[in-house]
Formats: sequence, C-alpha cells, structure tokens
Amino acid sequence: MAKIVCVLYDDPAAGYPSAYARDDVPTIEGYPDGQTAPAPKAIDFTPGALLGSVSGELGLRGFLESAGHTLVVLSDKGTALDRELPDADVVISQPFWPAYLTAERIANAPKLKLAITAGIGSDHVDLDAAIAHGMTVAEVTYSNSISVAEHVVMMILGLVRNYLPSHQVVLDGGWNIADCVARAYDLEGMHVGTVAAGRIGTAVLRRLAPFDVKLHYTDRHRLPESVERELGLTFHPSAAELVPHCDVVTINAPLHPETEGLFGDELLATMKRGTYLINTARAKIADRDAIVRALESGQLAGYAGDVWYPQPAPGDHPWRTMPHHGMTPHISGSTLSAQARYAAGTREILEAWLGGTPIRDEYLIVNNGQLTGAGAHAYSTRAASSTRV
Repeated sequence: MAKIVCVLYDDPAAGYPSAYARDDVPTIEGYPDGQTAPAPKAIDFTPGALLGSVSGELGLRGFLESAGHTLVVLSDKGTALDRELPDADVVISQPFWPAYLTAERIANAPKLKLAITAGIGSDHVDLDAAIAHGMTVAEVTYSNSISVAEHVVMMILGLVRNYLPSHQVVLDGGWNIADCVARAYDLEGMHVGTVAAGRIGTAVLRRLAPFDVKLHYTDRHRLPESVERELGLTFHPSAAELVPHCDVVTINAPLHPETEGLFGDELLATMKRGTYLINTARAKIADRDAIVRALESGQLAGYAGDVWYPQPAPGDHPWRTMPHHGMTPHISGSTLSAQARYAAGTREILEAWLGGTPIRDEYLIVNNGQLTGAGAHAYSTRAASSTRV
C-alpha cells in the first residue's frame, strides 16, 4: 500500500465554506488543441467546491483509503513535510502552495516514486534530482491554462486602465477624476508581446486579438504559419529581440535554467519607457530588485502578476510595497472552476500509477530517467543547459 502526502494551502480564515456564490461551474470536456479534460474513473467531490485547501483534500481521501492507501494532508511545507518524506511514496502539491522538493529532500525520501503537481508548473521539483532518483514527475497539463490566460488579460487591462487606484478612490470616498485618469490609457493600438506561446501564451494572444492590438511573440517552438496569419502575429527569435517593440509584455514561460533571471536590469533597460510587464509564470524569471528599480525610475509603468519567490511571500517582500503594481497571491490558476479539473486530473494520474497503467503522455514531465511528454517540450535540465553554453 502507498503513502501519499498532499501539501495544500490553508482553509479560508472564516472556515471551510458551507455555501458558494454559485451553484455550479461549466463542464469543460476538452481544450483548444484537442486534448480531453481529465477523465478519472470516478470523483468524490462536487465540481465548484473548494478542493485546493486542506479540508478539500483534492477530493482524494475516500478513493485512496477505500483501497487501503494512506493519505496525509498538511499545509506546513517545512518541518511537518520533512517528517513525512522518509516513507512517502507520492507527494502532491500545487503551484500556488508549492512543496519544494529540493535535491536534499529527494535524497531524504528513499521511497519517493511520484511527484504530482495539481495544476501546471513543476519547477518546485528539482527535475535533475528527480531524474537521478528515478522518480516520475507529472502535472495536470492544460487543466488551468485558460484560467491563467484570463487572469493575464484582466491584469493587462487593470494596469493600462489604472483600474486598481481608481477603485481605491471609490473605497476612500473620493471622486477626483483627474487622479484616476492621469495614468489611464487605451489598450487599443498598443503592441503586446508574450514571452512563450505555449498553451497559456497562445490563449492570451487569442483573447487579446479582438482588442485591436499588435501582437508579438517569442518561443522555442514557432507557431504554425496559419496561426501567425490568423492572429496577425510577429515572431521574434528571442525575448531580447521582442521586448523593445512592445508596450505590454506578458511572461508565460516555464521556469528552468534558460529563463531564470531573464528579466533583469539589462533586459528591462531595452524596453520602451512606460512598458507594462505581466508575470503569471514564475517569479524567478524576473529579478526581484530589478523590477522594483524599474518601477521607481519609470522604466516600467506597471508590474502585475501572482507569482512570488518564495511562496507564500514574506510580509516584507518589496513587491508588496513597490509603486504601480497589481500583485495578487498566486491565484490565477486556482479558481473553483480550475480546481474541479486539476483535482480530477490528480485522481486520474493516481488511478494510473496505482493501477500500473501508463500515465497520459501529456501529463508527464519526468519519466524513465529523462524529461518526457510535456516536460520535454517545456523544460530543460541543468545538464542540458550547460551543454548549450
């Protein structure tokens, strides 16, 4: 029998919900690329419920315990997790509350065979160490990609239209229109670029096209000519070649050795003065202090995102108090709608692994000692990166 350790964020401060704002969520059966939505043999939860917090348990307890497995659910990612790792077979966590599986932790977990990301983005797992350890790493690919893309569009509009400060004027009882519009612009006609055009980046481009903007992108894998023509895209071979042309830049790339620290002082200096930067990918793609400096100098007109390092961010993190920001906790991919999909996908992965059947290729990041599936497309290892230099 297996021991599954599930690391989830805490319940709401007022307690686990007894009712919700809506009675249901739409059923999504498939995604734009033809991939089908998660399809476990059964689920033990109500779609639209809060599943990503401790009491929600990703809807897994009944399924696992009825088969004789042990499920441990905790929110402490520190010493409590360390105590559970030595005899754990599986670790599950979410990008929004990542259980950082470092090389040291993996070495201290001799039985660990599977790391599951309930959602997308597995950079909290040391992939080189996972490969060396013979682990499988999987995530619920595409389960919350559209959720994140919607969040990106919201944040772009929030910054460009100066929404958050204007809303604060209302909360403060004011009505000074000049204060509100002194930093407000139309998105129409602007040049908007995405760094990476995978599932999220392409979804962002498609959602922005009706705003009559000029669209740009860069990616290791160029999109089909038909898509470029349909959306009027301009391709750039690198982020360095893309950003000088853009009024808005959105980062939609995975974190790996080739992207870590990409948006530092040097790259930011090449951007147009007054560019807006959106980062719902991973915080370490941007240099924390360089972002603050760019906002304070006016090189950036605004920065928004929901990814921090570490997560949760400490109270004195400078992104909490820097000017002209629209930061949120890491929530873009954890709507109640998305939770129904990534909880179902987590169960689908567990059903396959516990039953000895193959995990969907599109869910795999690391398997059989190498990057594979979605991982081979999106990630690089330290060893692979060093050979390119």
